[in-house]
Amino acid sequence: MVGIGPGGAGHLTPAARRALEEAEVWAGYAGFLPAVDELRGEKRVITTGMTGEVERCRRAVEAAQNGDTVAVISSGDAGVYGMAGLVLQLLGEREISVEVVPGVTAATAAAAALGAPLMHDFACISLSDLLTPWETIAARLEAAARADFVTVLYNPKSKRRQEGVARSREIFLRHRVPATPVGVVREAGRETQEAAIYRLENLLEAPVDMLTTLIIGNSQTYVAAGRMITPRGYENKTGFNEERVMGG
Repeated sequence: MVGIGPGGAGHLTPAARRALEEAEVWAGYAGFLPAVDELRGEKRVITTGMTGEVERCRRAVEAAQNGDTVAVISSGDAGVYGMAGLVLQLLGEREISVEVVPGVTAATAAAAALGAPLMHDFACISLSDLLTPWETIAARLEAAARADFVTVLYNPKSKRRQEGVARSREIFLRHRVPATPVGVVREAGRETQEAAIYRLENLLEAPVDMLTTLIIGNSQTYVAAGRMITPRGYENKTGFNEERVMGG
């Protein structure tokens, strides 16, 4: 299972590149494969569209059982909303050699575009209710907001799902001040990356789709020189000099 990062060639790790090159068969979502097309060569490809994950992974497992070296490709990290868990579930107790190759996930790619918003404890929550009931998602949002976690929102909006961001904003406004910074990053880590910082109260003005990652700051998160920063607590230590540290 190979995580290829957010899509930019610079975020494909050497280990992921090696796994892709050594594999005889690739299995991946049709929308992600172009990011690594230069490495495809003559490899056999198993591909399906969105919602075809179970079929795709089942065919990948069958290919592995037949003796092929298979790379099951996920964008970001294969173990973070990727295909690693599904493949392992399908394998069950079958003794097939498995390697999970990590990749740069959307949370860290988006954070890098914004500054340093994940310097303290944070939670990741997907707003997609295709596999998880909205009631469960809402309960997790409430818990993260109440516990003052910096919160990364994956899969915030699609053509079918339009209300998740507004509902999330309502939940967080019960626990955070309206001026709380929210980072909005589209296509994180790619050449087409766009990043901006909004106030929580103005979040609905932000352009958001399935290629967007949101990072909601905690009660300590602030913005300086256009950079989103969540302090870890160094300022409470003797000898901390904010001007020197922030200036490098």
